[in-house]
Amino acid sequence: HTEALKAHARLVARLEVPIELRGGLYFGPRIYEIDGIARLREEVFGPILHVVRWTPASLETELEALRRSGYALTLGVHSRLEGRQQAMFQALPAGNVYVNRGMTGAVVGVQPFGGSGLSGTGPKAGGPHYLSRFVNERTLSVNTAAIGGNADLFRLQSGS
Repeated sequence: HTEALKAHARLVARLEVPIELRGGLYFGPRIYEIDGIARLREEVFGPILHVVRWTPASLETELEALRRSGYALTLGVHSRLEGRQQAMFQALPAGNVYVNRGMTGAVVGVQPFGGSGLSGTGPKAGGPHYLSRFVNERTLSVNTAAIGGNADLFRLQSGS
């Protein structure tokens, strides 16, 4: 992904992997500025942060690109305009929208974390519906009497 970014993104910051971890499967955090959300063809998790700058004139184009992407886990918005914050929250199906604050490291049972669409099922970590999203309940009921079974065997009596 970072090789592809070289062609159309600006590397803003990069931290190197500590020397004792080099040679492993580690990747130092990076921040890239991209020219629009449409540049991202798939969901990319950290330690990469993609930054898109927008103007009031380009905002609707960027929001539409986000809606078309199908991903909706987390959105970070930096704006002092409460109306703009609300408009972006309403316009996008993101599971979490963080305004003017850090947006990483959700704590289970304390902060929300969960997306929708291609980003997951939507339940919040530690929330009341979290565990049920991992359950796949199935039932098989057979009427044994209908195929010649002995229904008396199902009567459980002590001493029998």
